[in-house]
Amino acid sequence: MYRVIVPTRNELARWRDCVRPLLAARISPEDIIWLQAGDADALLGEAFTPPRILAGVRVSRQFMECAEIALCHADRGRLDLLYRIAFRLQSERKLLTIETDPDIVLLTRFNKAVRRDSHKMTAFVRFRALDQTNERFAAWFEPEHFTLERTAPFFAERFANMEWAILTPCRSVFWNRERLIFGEGAKKEDVPAQDALEDAWRTYFASIFNPARLKVSAMTSEMPRKYWRNLPEAEIIPDLIRSAQHREAEMIRTKASAPPTRHQRQAARHKSAEDEAVEFSSLTQAKKAAETCTRCPLYENATQVVFGEGPAEAPLMMVGEQPGDREDIEGHPFVGPAGQLLDQVLDEVRIDRKKVFVTNAVKHFKFVPRGKRRLHQKPNGGEVSACRFWLDHERALVKPKVMVALGATAAQSLLGSGATIGKLRGAPIELDDGTTVFVTVHPSFLLRMPDREKAAGERVAFARDLEAIREHMESIKGASVALDRAPAGP
Repeated sequence: MYRVIVPTRNELARWRDCVRPLLAARISPEDIIWLQAGDADALLGEAFTPPRILAGVRVSRQFMECAEIALCHADRGRLDLLYRIAFRLQSERKLLTIETDPDIVLLTRFNKAVRRDSHKMTAFVRFRALDQTNERFAAWFEPEHFTLERTAPFFAERFANMEWAILTPCRSVFWNRERLIFGEGAKKEDVPAQDALEDAWRTYFASIFNPARLKVSAMTSEMPRKYWRNLPEAEIIPDLIRSAQHREAEMIRTKASAPPTRHQRQAARHKSAEDEAVEFSSLTQAKKAAETCTRCPLYENATQVVFGEGPAEAPLMMVGEQPGDREDIEGHPFVGPAGQLLDQVLDEVRIDRKKVFVTNAVKHFKFVPRGKRRLHQKPNGGEVSACRFWLDHERALVKPKVMVALGATAAQSLLGSGATIGKLRGAPIELDDGTTVFVTVHPSFLLRMPDREKAAGERVAFARDLEAIREHMESIKGASVALDRAPAGP
């Protein structure tokens, strides 16, 4: 038997340094007695002398990630388990994929317990002020496992601008607003019994406690009773539970409250816009009204509304998803990279864009900031539904004979939420008002494709769709949108 001492409880690098020589020497798991820092040395067995050459030892990155978590488990058998799995991996390369293997089942159980314990620490740590300046804080916590080191970075990010310490029976950590400093364990008496924040926690918990949704078993599952002794709000939980039935009955007897004023303001804006739309007699009037649209939150961050443009009686209307970055800045639809590509393909298939009304299902640019860039973000169903108000008025004023949905969002805005490009592409769809709708891809789809050869093929298919639309337009009396020139030669 060999006696191997791991100098720390949960440090992956130190554990790995102990394990690699053992694996290189092909030492069987049954021949090792594992000790950790603080254990007595007076045990049977001899100290292991590592070989000079450590070649031939290999484990996967997946196992090392699992081992880093499992090392934080409090079960002393974790060292035996991890070495046994590492030893088996030298000959059983696919061991980690066998979910029913007893060792893998236990490893999974250890990892889940550590993650859960780390999550509980983020949820139930309560800082108390160390003095009246409210600049230095401390908290006492009793984790089940050795999870302080892996959880402390969460608090360093969350409370970066204050000095704090988290004390546990095994280890402690101090944040000096620059780095984390770990030290020995402490006692609960090292943290103040209470401070002014205690009342704030109790008030907050009482305000969010909903007696109508009380399920004690579910609550104690998420907030186990063993944590209650360190939670200020735990003092009021028994009273809240006892009074829950009475409070629920009181809620039922109480009449429903009026909707928040913000809802009333929003409803008033919608009604105002709808009343105003009744008198729209031109695209210019509708565009003017759209400039003050607040039907959905997108107006808050966009530069301006981007209304449709084209002839007032255009026989063909093309609908995209939403304005892009360039469109949002310039205030015109399809002037960015996707619009330039659309112009090229329209010219190739002999469709005169000057005879086409181009617009979008959503009139404001939705984006997420990334440094100095604004990245396109797909509008959700509520935003598309809100903006259909304006698209419907564009259709009513222009009265196009044919409409083209460029992309899935436009298709769903025109045909309903179940519309997909794969099912509807290329086939004419007759609407109740006599308008014909065609569905194809959005030009930006071609620009986003990383495989340029595949993108070239999709571009040909896109041009074929638009050419079929032009041919359909030519079959409709007075609806031609073709260029007044012959097609380009080969």
